[in-house]
Amino acid sequence: MKLVKLIANLGYGSRKDVAWMFREGRITDAQGEVLYADDKVAHEQIHVDGEPLDPPPGLVLMMHKPVGYTCSRKDPGRVVFDLLPPRYRMRDPALSTVGRLDRDTSGLLLFTDDGALLHRIISPRAQVSKLYEAELAGDLRGDEGALFASGTLMLEAENEPLEPAQLEVLSPRRARLAITEGRYHQVRRMFAAAGNHVQTLHRASIGGLVLDEQLAPGAWRMLAPDEVDAIFA
Repeated sequence: MKLVKLIANLGYGSRKDVAWMFREGRITDAQGEVLYADDKVAHEQIHVDGEPLDPPPGLVLMMHKPVGYTCSRKDPGRVVFDLLPPRYRMRDPALSTVGRLDRDTSGLLLFTDDGALLHRIISPRAQVSKLYEAELAGDLRGDEGALFASGTLMLEAENEPLEPAQLEVLSPRRARLAITEGRYHQVRRMFAAAGNHVQTLHRASIGGLVLDEQLAPGAWRMLAPDEVDAIFA
């Protein structure tokens, strides 16, 4: 792929914009030597404005999603893409969230431009577990674990029962819940079906991948291949 198209596809601008960046000498190699549009150079050797070029397609990001942001591109309020560099919105193939967390839920959120990987993670057939930590408005009754694990719980306005889920009680009003589906507001609706109300909700892990404790709310980082593999471990 020609350098102009490569860099444009990574969101740095239109092809016209990138061609202008070449003329301005803003695109160099790792040693600072100016590159030209017809040069042949390895991806990892390309720098833009002195910074390494963003990774090629196949990018996977972990974010500590804060409360107050939606997993959308067009919501009139704050969206998770606002927390990434602006050029990440313009990548081709597009960068997408892997599933969604609602506005009032925090925790582990993944992004990728790998469509096959995205569908592998979210497909119910993959049985990738998502672990949530919930604080509740009322005390647990004691029968929620059996109810959630039964495989017979039917949510309001649904016509298929939920897959079995595992509940771990941490205190009378705190619990962890592991689910393998991703239905609309599923965790909140499950506790509502048990006569309770979720006050705060946090996703701690996806499969074997745990949220990096070093990431403050709103922070993000790229995942290494072994971390991506951990999702399915």
